Parts: sequence; C-alpha cells; structure tokens
Amino acid sequence: MSEILPKHKVKILLAQALFGNPDILLLDEPTNNLDFEAIAWLETFLINYDNTVITVSHDRHFLINVCTHMVDIDYFQAKLYVGNYNFWMESSQLVQKLMADKNKKKEERIQELKAFIARFSANLSKSAQATSRKKSLEKIQLDEIIPSSRKYPFIGFEIEKQLGKDVLDVKNLSYSQDGIRLFNNVSFTISRGEKVALLGRNDLAKTALLKILSGELSPDSGTIKWGQTVVKSYFPSDNDSYFVDKEINLIDWLRQFSKEPAESYIRGFLGRMLFSGDQPLKQVKYLSGGEKMRCMYSKLMLSQANTLLIDSPTIHLDLEAIQAVNKGLEEYKGSLVVASHDHNLLQSVCNKVIEVCDLGSYSYEGFFDDYISNNEIKSRANSLYTTEE
Repeated sequence: MSEILPKHKVKILLAQALFGNPDILLLDEPTNNLDFEAIAWLETFLINYDNTVITVSHDRHFLINVCTHMVDIDYFQAKLYVGNYNFWMESSQLVQKLMADKNKKKEERIQELKAFIARFSANLSKSAQATSRKKSLEKIQLDEIIPSSRKYPFIGFEIEKQLGKDVLDVKNLSYSQDGIRLFNNVSFTISRGEKVALLGRNDLAKTALLKILSGELSPDSGTIKWGQTVVKSYFPSDNDSYFVDKEINLIDWLRQFSKEPAESYIRGFLGRMLFSGDQPLKQVKYLSGGEKMRCMYSKLMLSQANTLLIDSPTIHLDLEAIQAVNKGLEEYKGSLVVASHDHNLLQSVCNKVIEVCDLGSYSYEGFFDDYISNNEIKSRANSLYTTEE
C-alpha cells in the first residue's frame, strides 16, 4: 500500500472528528496541508456547525472566517474577546495604546507638578499651593503595563542590484520524480514588479519547480531563461540540509552567508530575529523548527537578492513571525515566486497567480482572491489536470 499523502491524512482525521456530530469539537491546526478548496469547505462547514468548536490555528484567514470568540493567552493570563481574529487584533492593540496614552498624560502631569513644587516650595506666598500640589502628586499612580510575551522579529529585504524588465521566461518545462510525472509543458513569464503565487494540487510539483528554478534540480525537458539583472535566492520548505553541522553556533552559522564577518554585525542581525543575550552562542542542534526558520530568513535577507523563490514561508512560525514575514514580503521591492497555504499572505503580497497542473500551467494577472473565486478561470486550469493524485 502506498504512503498516504499528508493532506489525505488530515482529511481522514477531520472525518473522524466530525463523525457523530459531537457537542464539542476540538481542532488542532485543522487546515495544515489542506488545499484552498478543502479549507473553504471546512470553513463553510464550521460556520454552519451548531455545536461548540475550539480550535488552535495559525491560519489567519481561517480564524477570521470561522471564529466568533478569541482566547488571548498573554500577560500571564487568558482573556476572552468576543469577535474574530481581526477584532481581537484591533482590540488588543487598542487596549495597549489607551493604557500607554493614559500613562503618558499622567507622566506629563507629574512633570508639571514637580516643576511647580521645585520652583515655589521656598516661596512663602506660594507654599500652600506647593503643598497642595505635593498631595496631588502623591495620589497619581501610573498604571502597570505588563510587557507582552509576544515578540515580533524584524523581516525586511534590501536589494543590492535593481531588476531589469525581464525576470524569467520558462518554456515547456517537464519533470518526473521516481518515475512519476509531476508536471508537463509548464510555460510562463515573470516581469519586474510581479509577485507570483505558485498554486497546484500537488505540493511535490510546486517544490520541484522551485528547486528547478533555483538550480538545485534539472528538468527532464524545457528551458529556463533568467534576466541578466536577476540575483536570486531560494528559501526551501525543508531546511535540514543547511544545518548539517550540528555543533556550530548561530553566529558562525550565519557568518557563512554574510559579506560582513564581524561578530557585532552578525549579533545585530540575529538580535532583530529575536536571538538576544547568549542565544547566538547556541548550537544549531538545539534549534526548534521556528528558530531554524528565523535563521533561514536571516540568510535570505543577507543575500540582498532582487528575486526570491520561497517554498512554505510560514511553516513552524508563530503568528507574530507570520505577520512579520507577511509585512516584509509586502514591502519587498523585487520579484517573488512563493508557494504557500497561507491565504492572507498570498492575497496581500501577490499580484499574479501561476497554477502548475499535470498537463501544463495557467497564468492569471491579478489577486489571489479573484483567481480562486472565479469559476470560469478555475475551469480553464482544471482542464489541465488529469485525475486527482
């Protein structure tokens, strides 16, 4: 019996959980490995589900569409917000801002009172007023603002060399793996300013295509022509090969990819990625999946490439890091090809869609939501598929 694909495992587990219409449905990352059609079905099902659903998810689009309440675990306590993910984000940030603004006004009042007291405490005609202000000063208490446990890495991409008009021209690309054809006759072009959402039912096909574009794999047939000004960098979905030397620390690891070898420079870069204090001296064998991802983003930023090839940019990351990645890619001035299951990221970052099918590819110049909601467009892409794997 052949190995069950991850997305089919998730569907089987969901079927088991949904069977019997339970009173309370507990879902841990229910959208992992699912394609967008399956996620859309699950969202519709849960929206219309009459019983209680409790879920943990890093899928922002899913949380926005499905959840009516959010439990925020922060500041050493859990707080319930009535509303979806967007409401929670706005409310939690507003509370922090209001508390900070309130303290700012109190601090300004404190400084005014101190200045008056210092000026007139020795003046007999003003001594009564100074004494009154001392009493007022003693009554002012600043609100305690507990530091949030949430930390946001800084992700921003600088470009060393500006792109020309032509970025990439792919013609009739085909590739097989272990005797199985992943895609055939794939053709598309990418021009300056285009950020591409790479879609497809087969994740292996998307990963293989990105590896071919990066030069890690060779196609069975077809041609790839990069523009003369292109400086590309590849971010893989599986980064284990970059952490083979288990004994090396983070400073020495990142130094391999930096033009500037000074430890202070490397530490500064790692600090922006939330590796502070003695953490840069940690050996890579002790890194978690999310920490490895932050290291890989440091490597990607150091490349200063004007064209990025990114496979699964949000895997293993928490919501804070996902938001930082999303913002960084939105502000990136180069061209981008990204394969992801993160709906929000693709919609907010990409302005072109390329779907890799069994018998070719389909390109659409426009936003992700427009593409997946247009039945006519999807039917054209579906015509290039054979049977579902």
